[in-house]
Parts: sequence; C-alpha cells; structure tokens
Amino acid sequence: MQNYADLLFSEPVKAFQEKAGMRDRYQQIYETRFRDDLDEKTVTFIEQSTSFYVASIGANDWPYVQHRGGPAGFVKVLGSDTIGFADYLGNRQFITQGNLETSKRVSLFFMDYPHRARLKMQGEATMISADADTELASTLSVEGQGPVERLTVIKILARDWNCPKYITPRFTEDEVRYLVSRELKPLVEENAYLKARIAKLEGSD
Repeated sequence: MQNYADLLFSEPVKAFQEKAGMRDRYQQIYETRFRDDLDEKTVTFIEQSTSFYVASIGANDWPYVQHRGGPAGFVKVLGSDTIGFADYLGNRQFITQGNLETSKRVSLFFMDYPHRARLKMQGEATMISADADTELASTLSVEGQGPVERLTVIKILARDWNCPKYITPRFTEDEVRYLVSRELKPLVEENAYLKARIAKLEGSD
C-alpha cells in the first residue's frame, strides 16, 4: 500500500504547504504513515459503517461525488487491501459506473460522526454486472436490500485518518436509543426503588 501523501501531495500542494509553513511538519508526519495493509481498527470501522462517499472523475474531467448507504456490514472487506459492496436499484443515471470506464481512480470518505473522525482512502474501483460473478454477488449482497444489479470492488492504494476539527457529531436512531437508555437506566432503577420504599412506608401506617 502506498503512502497517502505520495498520492495527494502534488507539487502545487507542497508549494502551498511550504508557503503556510506546514511542509516540514507534514513531511515528518507522513514519512512512514500507513504504508501497510488495512489494520484491525480500519477493518472494524468499515464493516460497521452505514454510509460513505465515493468520488470519481468523468471523461470530461468533472469530479462526481456519490453517497452509498446500507445497514452495517453492507461494505465488505474482501482482503488486506480490498473492499467491495453491492449496488441495488437506484436512479439509474450510471454516473459513477460511466466514470469508471474512463478512470478507475476513486476517493472515499467514511465518516464517523459520533467520534468526530473521518477515514479517507484512495483506490482503484471496478464495477461489473451482478450476473458476471454470481459468487461475488452472493458474498456482497445484504439480506433485505433487494436484487443486486452491480458489484463494486475497490483496491485500496492509500488511506489516512484525520482530525476531528469542524466535524459536528451526529447519531443514528440506534445510537441515540443506546445513549438515552444508558442515561435512563439508573433513573428507572432509582424510581423503582423509591416507589418500593414509599409503598413499604405506606403499608406500615
């Protein structure tokens, strides 16, 4: 796997970093950062994610960003540097699929809003019809999501986690339910205890 900075820090980018007095700092930070395969933390996060964003480049050089979502586990880690997911019936504009005919390069953003973190990855994507590989379709399909139309496999070339600055925490319904229940539990228990005490005192009159 390549270094994130090697792919993203082009000469113009480096020039702006130099002008801002940040070049030496970034060079030190990224010198040996994330050159190995996907680690356990990253794999777990990807497999628990319910959405991500994928950017591709069209034949006319215009970038396009698409959201992909589903239940936790809809993105599968297929290997030490490969992920995949199934595509279901959508608006049928085929923009990402068309863009991949020109360039396989994609940029991915996985957001962890509760913990205010983001996983950024660069890769090369391939999208095929589900009929072209029924075994892979079976691996990537998610129960209850409907018939699979396409399969996307992405070889991750570089990745980076970056800072929580400016990320507003957001929570899913399940996360809110868990947080609220955790706070309510001691109150419910205390309420039950006090009710029992009151009933006991009233019974002793």
